[in-house]
Amino acid sequence: MVNLDDPVIQGLLLNLVGEEGMNVVINMPEEEITDDGVAEITNVPLNIVRRTLYILFENRLATYRRERNKDSGWLTYLWKIDLNGINELLKAETEKFIRNITTKLEFENNNMFYVCKNNCGRFVFDIVAELEFLCPNCGEDVVFEDNELVKQTLKKRINELT
Repeated sequence: MVNLDDPVIQGLLLNLVGEEGMNVVINMPEEEITDDGVAEITNVPLNIVRRTLYILFENRLATYRRERNKDSGWLTYLWKIDLNGINELLKAETEKFIRNITTKLEFENNNMFYVCKNNCGRFVFDIVAELEFLCPNCGEDVVFEDNELVKQTLKKRINELT
């Protein structure tokens, strides 16, 4: 059973489905239920319930079963949340995050940065060199920024996650 009180799991689910979606996840019964039933139980609008269930399904955290009504021919979808795959999703998201941080570190290592005195932004050398070291936004002088602390922070974060 997945611990929904775990802040890491909560954060992952919150990023996936948002606050209203979390209400769906937390209050979803263990047995199969229709999306209408979930909306009724959770007081979450039906379109949000459906969006949440589809997101969970796409991430292999929910399943559904179709039933055809013999009289009307209508299909009914019965949903069930299965969060057993959340650790695999968390691992994949962590790996993606590490790749993004590594890319950011490479960018920091391969560039020199300048910042505007008026805090308009942070610019790479190539941009400000073409503009004679003037801010492209306000025209004020830009000054060199030592990014060693940024690089150390990124390296530390990568080491923590690997």
